[in-house]
Amino acid sequence: DKPNACIINTLVQLTSSPKQVAITVNKDNHTTQQIQKSGVFTVSVLDTTTSFDLIKHFGFQSGRDVNKFDDFKDFGFAENGLPYITKHTNAYISANVIKSIDVGTHIMFVAEVTEEKVLAQTQSLTYADYISKVKPETKVRKGSWVCKVCGFVYMAENLPKDYICPICKHPATDFEWQDQ
Repeated sequence: DKPNACIINTLVQLTSSPKQVAITVNKDNHTTQQIQKSGVFTVSVLDTTTSFDLIKHFGFQSGRDVNKFDDFKDFGFAENGLPYITKHTNAYISANVIKSIDVGTHIMFVAEVTEEKVLAQTQSLTYADYISKVKPETKVRKGSWVCKVCGFVYMAENLPKDYICPICKHPATDFEWQDQ
């Protein structure tokens, strides 16, 4: 009913004749249900120019809730009718599912390649590249919550709203954050 895409971190070549690949997709993803229903998928191979905004756009919102291609213009359609990303992508691979395997939290789709096309001579984005160069650093606050009444120290980044001081029995509103 509408095009969809998600971010996965691995595509594996299984055989060269016939060309077969495998991908794993989280069971909870809308994409999993679409692949199970249609029996086809297309993978856009992201390159090292990929921005975190692109990852967020396709990876941090669900196709159940939004059409990810409404305001996105950098895509084309493979022979199987599915979209592939044209910017920050060095290739795409389309495939027909021949087997799916439940592997716990994910479904592994084993598929025969039906189309493959090189779009650019750029380096593919690896998971290590994503972690070290694309994903923003998460800042961990260092400090603690201190009761303004008795001085009790609560050692955690977040203080529950309903927290009661075990010493003086005052509520969370009587605690203040102190950086280390």
